[in-house]
Amino acid sequence: MRRDERETATASRRAYLKYGAVVGGGLLAGCTGSSSTGSEASETETSSTTSTTDQTESGDSEGGSYTVSMEPVGEVTFEEVPETWVANNGSWADMGVALGLEPPKAVWLTTRYHTQYYDEIDGVSVDKSDMVSLYQDGVSKELFYELDADVHVMDPNFLLNRFEGWKQADVDEITEKVGPLFGNCIYARHYPWHDDYRYYSLYEGFEKLAQVFQRTDRYEAFSTLHDEFQSNVESVVPAEDERPAVAVLWGVGEQPEEFYPYVVGDGTGFKHLTDLGVTDALANSDVKDFHGSRAAVDLETVLEVDPEVLLLRGYESKTREEFRSTVVASLENHETASALTAVENGDVYRAGGLYQGPITNLVLTQRTAKQLYDVEEPLYDGQRVADIVAGEL
Repeated sequence: MRRDERETATASRRAYLKYGAVVGGGLLAGCTGSSSTGSEASETETSSTTSTTDQTESGDSEGGSYTVSMEPVGEVTFEEVPETWVANNGSWADMGVALGLEPPKAVWLTTRYHTQYYDEIDGVSVDKSDMVSLYQDGVSKELFYELDADVHVMDPNFLLNRFEGWKQADVDEITEKVGPLFGNCIYARHYPWHDDYRYYSLYEGFEKLAQVFQRTDRYEAFSTLHDEFQSNVESVVPAEDERPAVAVLWGVGEQPEEFYPYVVGDGTGFKHLTDLGVTDALANSDVKDFHGSRAAVDLETVLEVDPEVLLLRGYESKTREEFRSTVVASLENHETASALTAVENGDVYRAGGLYQGPITNLVLTQRTAKQLYDVEEPLYDGQRVADIVAGEL
């Protein structure tokens, strides 16, 4: 079907999804240099309402239009609840799972949406066999037409700045002809184009998505569960001087001799580590964070830091046994790597994925608590998670 034919065929449905920008703020603060609330330090935001209904952002709509606001896109008004969607990454996709939604039609890279985490919770599973990767040696605008989603849960600045090829006019076209973009790049806080508008925590972003899909009851149930979880986590974290020094590295290949160093920071990709209060071996070293340097370090440099624990990214698609029989085995057999304290003591683990949502964060925090602090007791109620996903609140 030609593009003009698709546009005609979907015009009626698109009439129910309207897009609007926050008054006084640009559509894309990171590109225009303007922002409705300023820097990421701003933690307050006024709830917006639509002029056509008394529905606010905080509750579920009963058939009327409703408006949800999030930087950098501003206000998006919906005349009906979206049915189909695209997610930027596994953080947002996992939020959708928590809300009991059908999986998104696409994410940036399906290989980095690690649905095997759900195996840890009976009653929760996701089939991503039909899910599409948005990034395929570039991101095709035509693919957005083919996916024909009601809403695209992604930060438009990410689309404009991560690679060459997309312009503001392209974002405007997809917004008008297909469906709005609504999202914020929350997994890390290192992109210079994000300096001019606020970041959201995992649960702040989760609440916004719940408002879009009008499932705030599930969000509230998860928020309560998360409060209990946080209390349990705090109870198992040892005193600061008893925590091992940890280095988070992205290994290059199955027999890594080069690594991309990650200094533990803010963003949903580090939530399990910050909540567990990890002692970051790289933070006080001369090693520069990959996000700023884009440079790898060799094993000799890692040996100079010599962390007590190595948490390696890039291997989440491997099981624990596969990881140990390939990556860990190669380090144990390497002349330099075998001298590392973490390798000698058997403290080399998978670090967890970059993209965490409310469910995957529970799973990864539990796993990491066992790795670092030998925690055996459950930190969250898996049955309660499954019940909320199923709408049994």
